[in-house]
Amino acid sequence: MNIQPDLLPEGFRDRLPPQAEVAARVSRAMIDVLASYGYARVAPALAEFESVLAKHSGDANRNQHLRFTDPVSGHTLALRGDITVQVGRIATTRMKNAPRPLRLAYHGQILRLRAMQLRPERELTQLGAELVGNDSVAAACEIVGVAIDALEAAGVKDITIDFTLPDLVERLAEKALPLAADKIDAIRSELDMKDAGGLSALGADAYLPLLAATGPFTEAVEKLRAIDAGGALASRIRALEAIAGNIAGRANVTLDPTERHGFEYQSWFGFTIFAKGYSAALGRGGTYYIDRADGPSEPATGFSLYPDPLIDLADESLVRRVFLPLGTDAATAAKMRHEGWATVAALDENDSAAVLSCTHIWTNGQAIPV
Repeated sequence: MNIQPDLLPEGFRDRLPPQAEVAARVSRAMIDVLASYGYARVAPALAEFESVLAKHSGDANRNQHLRFTDPVSGHTLALRGDITVQVGRIATTRMKNAPRPLRLAYHGQILRLRAMQLRPERELTQLGAELVGNDSVAAACEIVGVAIDALEAAGVKDITIDFTLPDLVERLAEKALPLAADKIDAIRSELDMKDAGGLSALGADAYLPLLAATGPFTEAVEKLRAIDAGGALASRIRALEAIAGNIAGRANVTLDPTERHGFEYQSWFGFTIFAKGYSAALGRGGTYYIDRADGPSEPATGFSLYPDPLIDLADESLVRRVFLPLGTDAATAAKMRHEGWATVAALDENDSAAVLSCTHIWTNGQAIPV
């Protein structure tokens, strides 16, 4: 079979001008926000030994890695499907002696073996921040705030943060609403699917009121408080209220305490980020633990953003290209670039602003719209 030279595998694409410039600008704006909060940039390898990558991800995504045999070492390698796992490896190995809390940021491409329903892409951009060594309420407040700032820097408006409590069932099952250990996973699954009938069939009617504690934060958290058997969730509720208060007026806050999809390995707090105009979530984060080979697991708090939808909907007209006719002096061109313009200099008399996709032309000492 002859493959056309411009044909790419399913789920992959090229970005052409001006979208490639837009992509760089959007990512740069977000990365600059992370840096301004003290998150130092790391750039993990594109591929790792598959066994190491699987170990650090808890074998959770082993069947989602694109694997191949390394002709140099003979070992099986895997292309990364999540940079967060790699940051955790770096923090607990090569940077294990760095002072905590350790703030790290990252940006790069990831590969998914199969596309998701709402996102047909298999090659995605992932950008995020991890605060290693702390999973306190203060850490959660910082992480959520940084994520909002990063999205706002990229031009996102009408942001909604949806909170969840990944360990909700385990916490209630300890004493307040006792459960047999072999029923916990099944009940978590039914709550995640919002299946009241399934809960009843499992004899877990006491957990049914949790399904109603969903929606706008103020109302939902009061419902959660009302059904908090024996105060088992009191500290969790206070923490959620503190985090919500920290971002009051900056984002809409909702609560879905039984949401588990995508939070299987988070600890006490998780959140998903949505925004008006985007069909899929723009990112998610929360608290979790990183295994260390030289000691106990280490707490961490972080988020991952997937900015490709922002790039697709960004205003391409913001890329300003000024055409410089023949004879324009170098000092003028340098001044324009210093002011943020992209200068496109004519090389011969046949060049023109329209043909070279310029938004402006330099005429009589001014940049005139084309």
